[in-house]
Amino acid sequence: MASTDSIEDNRGFAEKNQASFPILSDPSKEMCDAYGVLYPIGMAKRWTFYIDAEGVIQKIDRMVKPLTAGTSLVQNLEELGIPRAR
Repeated sequence: MASTDSIEDNRGFAEKNQASFPILSDPSKEMCDAYGVLYPIGMAKRWTFYIDAEGVIQKIDRMVKPLTAGTSLVQNLEELGIPRAR
């Protein structure tokens, strides 16, 4: 997960939501701009990029909805043939 928010804001978000994964901070918006997800007002779109071990983008989910993002993530990983962690 990446955000244009500061490291401190991301840390607070992760603690509040008990995130078990790192949240990358991109306050300069360089990475978000490079991935084409930056709105003109400076916020990032909610897109999920599925990137393989070689760094190749295998899929982009442009229809991410916060309420169903977890379910969609699992479904997309299964469709890509990624086994569930045990």
